[in-house]
Amino acid sequence: MLSTRRTRKEVLLDEMGQVMPWAELVALIAAHAPVAKTGRPPFDLEMMLRIHCLQQWFGLSDLAAEEALFEMTIYRDFCGLSGTDRIPDGVSILRFRHLLERYDLSSHILQIINDKLNAQGLMLKSGTVVDATLIAAPSSTKNKGGKRDLEMHQTKKGNQ
Repeated sequence: MLSTRRTRKEVLLDEMGQVMPWAELVALIAAHAPVAKTGRPPFDLEMMLRIHCLQQWFGLSDLAAEEALFEMTIYRDFCGLSGTDRIPDGVSILRFRHLLERYDLSSHILQIINDKLNAQGLMLKSGTVVDATLIAAPSSTKNKGGKRDLEMHQTKKGNQ
């Protein structure tokens, strides 16, 4: 039986997928995107923009974004990729990022997103994913008052 529980990441991606002004952002980028006359067809601009957003929100490098698209179904779903679609490689992701940098589109995109989110009473904050590491620390009840600090949490590895 499949779980109906949704992770915070799934909730965030669903919400951002709904509130982001994708058409407006794609139109901004499309004015500067090169049009290839030969070779493989270019990747969809909205999909590439969604990948770029994933990179910003989750701190992914170009290669990490490529790998994440292969590994994580929720990222593929957010980007509109089905199981048979060609997934952009790290170099394609890099080229898209360079396109945004070359024409200083990132600052315009950020301004449009912030305006849209503020109009809806929403805010996106940056955070840091920290590698979980066990460290030696005194007991949380060893404070001045001898009371348990509610913000402190303990873990036990083995019997230590």
